[in-house]
Formats: sequence, structure tokens, C-alpha cells
Amino acid sequence: MTLPPTVTPRAFERLAEIGASSQGKALRVAVEGGGCSGFQYEIALDDATDDDLKLEASGETVVIDSVSLPFLASAVIDFTEELIGARFVIQNPNATSSCGCGTSFSM
Repeated sequence: MTLPPTVTPRAFERLAEIGASSQGKALRVAVEGGGCSGFQYEIALDDATDDDLKLEASGETVVIDSVSLPFLASAVIDFTEELIGARFVIQNPNATSSCGCGTSFSM
């Protein structure tokens, strides 16, 4: 059984802080070919479409398109703040390796 990705409360809190829903936007998490490891994550505020998986909490929404969904099965979408900056991160159990910046991976 394939489980959908989950979104941490911290990620939803960050979306609320930046006012995503008040702008009518959702956080889109997508997987595209490219990057130094074969696939790369694309994370951006975007409009939701009818065929997106919608993950909602605290009035905020994260959307994933149907093509990206198999690559993100059981993944965790989080937000982190470190000395080098703040960003949304993906903890993906399907990735066999990833680059140092965490934005590209291989399966």
C-alpha cells in the first residue's frame, strides 16, 4: 500500500506566516527530471488544480500533482531554519541518494 506524503505542523505554520492562503495560494511540491542526482524538487507557491492531491491543515494547503505523487509516497514535507537559511525540506524514503543541498535525489 502506498501512503501519501505528510506535512508537518511546522510547515503549515510557515505557510500561515507567509500568508499563502490569504494570497489564494498553496505550496506546490513537485518532482521533475534534472538536478545533479537525476530528479529535483520544485517547491513554490502556486494555484491548486482539480487533479492535485491536497493536504490541508490550519487553513493552509500543500498540493502535489499526480505525476509527482509516486515519487513522494510516504515522504515528509517539513520546514527548517538553520544558520544557512530557512527552507521547506523533503524527507523522502524513496530516495536512494541525494545531493548535499537536498534539492535533488535519485531513486
